[in-house]
Amino acid sequence: MRKSKVIAVAGKGGTGKTAIAALLIHEIIRQEEDVCILAVDADADSNLPEVLGISYDKTVGDIRETLLEDKQRDVTLDIRAQFEGRIAEIIEEEDFYDLLVMGRPEGPGCYCPVNHIMRMILDTLTENYDYTIIDCEAGLEHLSRRTTKDVDVMLVVLDTTQKSIRTALRLQQIAEEIDVDVKRMMFIANKIPEGDETSVIAEAKRQGIGIEAIIPFDPLIPDYDLKGNPISDLPHDSPSVVGVKAVVARIV
Repeated sequence: MRKSKVIAVAGKGGTGKTAIAALLIHEIIRQEEDVCILAVDADADSNLPEVLGISYDKTVGDIRETLLEDKQRDVTLDIRAQFEGRIAEIIEEEDFYDLLVMGRPEGPGCYCPVNHIMRMILDTLTENYDYTIIDCEAGLEHLSRRTTKDVDVMLVVLDTTQKSIRTALRLQQIAEEIDVDVKRMMFIANKIPEGDETSVIAEAKRQGIGIEAIIPFDPLIPDYDLKGNPISDLPHDSPSVVGVKAVVARIV
């Protein structure tokens, strides 16, 4: 039985899903003792390390490219064995969580076999952690290419824009169409100005989405982003931290 609870954070780019993923990590650490979390940055932009305030050297994408080149030179190469060893080398270790950066998407050529191996390895890797938090790439690709599977909770983040609502709807539809094993989808409205909560909930409901949590607009986040300060430095009473704390209480 898999030990880890897998939580994926998805949604349209710009909705603040990376900040929510980072806040989830730190809130779970605050609430639980001796917890061990695997943070996976699955977005090609790789913003999660910066938001967490840590650095990284190589990505899974770098390994994939190197192994494909090696395989062309040696057809007998055991890609899975090589993959497992090299992924262990690029994981960034912090006190209560480890970070794995997926990196760039596929280039030209067929990546299907190596991507299949990569998913198998990641499935095995998550068993070693209490929680796995995945910051998914923006939009729909992680579902349509089935790079996200066996997820306990998928937090679908939207904001006040129609585009984010439409992306949330498509995520729900694609998950149903391709039978992705997502046990629960939870829709979160993020960066909502004070006084706009009711209208956002009503518009989402009109289009078939039930908002389960509201995270208020937090002026400290763009300020921290501009100054390059990590999300973990946010005060515990800031609007976004309080909002994510309520989310954690519902999913953990």
